[in-house]
Amino acid sequence: MKIPQPVWVFMLSLSAIPITYTVNNIPASEDPIAILGIGVAVLVVLFFLVCFAARSNPPQDPLFYMFTVFSFTCVIDLIISLEQDGFISGFMDFYIKEGEPYLRTPYGRMICYWDGTVHYALYLMMVTRISKRQGYRSAGLYWLGSILLSMFVFLAGNIVGKYGSDIRPAFLLNIPFLFLPVWAGMKVSEKPRTLTPRTAAEVAVEQQKLPHQRPLDLLLLIFLLSAIAYTLFRGFVALDCPLESCFNYIYQYEPYLKDPVAYPKVQMLVYLFYALPLLCLFVYGLLKPGCSWMLDWTLVFAGAIAQSQFTHIGGSLHPWTPYTYRVPEETMWPFLLMNLLYAVGPQILALRCLMHPEFFLSPAALREADQDKKHK
Repeated sequence: MKIPQPVWVFMLSLSAIPITYTVNNIPASEDPIAILGIGVAVLVVLFFLVCFAARSNPPQDPLFYMFTVFSFTCVIDLIISLEQDGFISGFMDFYIKEGEPYLRTPYGRMICYWDGTVHYALYLMMVTRISKRQGYRSAGLYWLGSILLSMFVFLAGNIVGKYGSDIRPAFLLNIPFLFLPVWAGMKVSEKPRTLTPRTAAEVAVEQQKLPHQRPLDLLLLIFLLSAIAYTLFRGFVALDCPLESCFNYIYQYEPYLKDPVAYPKVQMLVYLFYALPLLCLFVYGLLKPGCSWMLDWTLVFAGAIAQSQFTHIGGSLHPWTPYTYRVPEETMWPFLLMNLLYAVGPQILALRCLMHPEFFLSPAALREADQDKKHK
């Protein structure tokens, strides 16, 4: 009986459970260099196992192999987070002690939870669609934003934060997870968009509407302008701005930004220098018809913000975060409201562009959609 590809990919990813349990009881796992060697060996062997298992019906998309290997690491990350929070034991102690000790931080745990759930689900979904020769462009772009921002903040925080003097060889295992997604993103962006057929007349009518004639877009513009101000303000706070308002905010609402692990500060600086320009561009895209780049970049941005806000909120509230850096109880609800709105807004914007793209379609995009329709 031939096992469907998505099924054996799922089964292969679960092999992380017995493998981590076994390695945890090997004496060599106490040596930092040995941990790096074991990690590389496991990933290489896993890659060849995937190639062997897929030999009878090799996928046309090379990203199938990368997503399969990454799904294995997602299970490892979920094990790490569950073990650090006390739900299980005896699997990844060796790796936390001698491999990547910063994963025991609240931020490290939250990033592992996200990778072990959201990224894992995305990998399995994309592998399934590849095996069925179906498109996955939207999911791929969402994943791209999520993993790139998570890895950038994670790696930078490890280097500049309090764990910068405790970097072990296993840190190098993270490098492929920064560069391979860049390659994967280029491959995903080359795939054709799946657009519901629209006539030129329908697009013209939609693009003639002013913002007040598009209620959802008007609300999104209000959100974007508010998010721009909030991003700029928190960037100043992260840069230790001496203004009284910044001083009051960091101590009354987000003392987590002062945590010496540096992840939250790096994240706010990434927001300031990268998210802020995108927010401004999205305002332009909602006002100027035909900005077809909105269809892709809103998805990338939504994935990035969803991941980063999940880890930021979780790290701010986690019981292992030192009390002085946790959100005060009296400002808990304002903190949650502001950060949840900041997380949800980009998701609504991406859905709006995905479900009703007429305002953003350019003549070239319409011609591309017509050609795809003819080929079908």
